[in-house]
Amino acid sequence: MKKPRITLAVALFALSVLFSLWFHDDKHRLAAMLVFVLPPLLMLVGALRGSATAAFWAGVFGLFWFCHGVVVAYGRPGERGYGWAEIVLALVIVVASSWPGVSARFGRKKT
Repeated sequence: MKKPRITLAVALFALSVLFSLWFHDDKHRLAAMLVFVLPPLLMLVGALRGSATAAFWAGVFGLFWFCHGVVVAYGRPGERGYGWAEIVLALVIVVASSWPGVSARFGRKKT
């Protein structure tokens, strides 16, 4: 398995763990788990199987998670740590999901 795919899988798993801890005591726990925890886990399965579609959607969702993390980090002082962790993981997800395409486009050409 290639390094960006492993990085993507680890980041998606870490994000799902973060969301599970974050929304553990929420009064709408089931809804929070379906909206926040399930998507990264589904993309994790796809990424582990080598699906380019799963990696693409992980990058798209990563942009949403980044925005959500920024809003939480700056708008909810009690949840600031969760927001910053989400920002960092979202950036790792976006970079890891985009890395194969970026390296193919701008990497060294084979001779």
